[in-house]
Amino acid sequence: MEGKIALVTGATGGLGQAVATGLARGGALVVVVGRSSARAEEAVKAIRSLVPAARLEPLACDLSVQSSIRTAAAEFLSRHDSLDVLVNAAGVFRKERHVTPDGLELTFATNVMAYFLMTNLMLDALKRAGGRHPSRIVNIASKYGNTRINFEDLQTARGRYSYLRSTPQTMLARVLLTQEFAERLRGSGVVANAVHPGLVKNTSLLEDVRGPFRWITNTFGAPAEKAVDTALWLAMSDETAGVSGKLWAKRKELPTPGMGSDPEARRRLWDTCSKLAGPG
Repeated sequence: MEGKIALVTGATGGLGQAVATGLARGGALVVVVGRSSARAEEAVKAIRSLVPAARLEPLACDLSVQSSIRTAAAEFLSRHDSLDVLVNAAGVFRKERHVTPDGLELTFATNVMAYFLMTNLMLDALKRAGGRHPSRIVNIASKYGNTRINFEDLQTARGRYSYLRSTPQTMLARVLLTQEFAERLRGSGVVANAVHPGLVKNTSLLEDVRGPFRWITNTFGAPAEKAVDTALWLAMSDETAGVSGKLWAKRKELPTPGMGSDPEARRRLWDTCSKLAGPG
């Protein structure tokens, strides 16, 4: 990774920070994205304590707010004209429904729209890097079971809100967006893949929901340093340089059943996200 640039969202803790640490250990210059400047700086210090020679840049971005994403992307692009690796690792679970300044439900805004918008804003930089060697998009996602996206209630506005209703369809959405990016980027030198890291223990992701799911995750989940293996493999390995549009776990391709194999659903989600992102 010497001489390469990586940008990691959700890098202030958990899996995202483990990804940033692994990329820094590999020699990349890592742009560490946190919700505030203070949190990004704290993450830089934490990573540097593990990798003293790490080359790191903090970048503040509230990924639930589109104007913040656009500002952060512009700041990155003012310093760098290319990007070798983009890892979208940020995510939220929320016990109650919240609405962002853009009028979007917070879970959908952070878990889906941020992936869509940040990646689109970085495409030219990724393509410039891809002209020299394959550049990578790695989206942290999840196996989504029998989940289907309810396009009539995409932001969980109807009925009683719960993270069990809101979050699973955002994981499916990440897989669908990964597939659509892969299709649109075919031949560009940029590959896009999604990864299911499994349960990751002792992260801040589940602080808001608590309860049995949090207990199960912290009891049976893997530490982030172990769970990050496949994401780093997708981001760094020559073996994965030509692979695109797949969902992976433990370095093996996973099936994408149901709506996850539906090109029409993929395109419908893309069109919806495009409208919600607006003209910028």
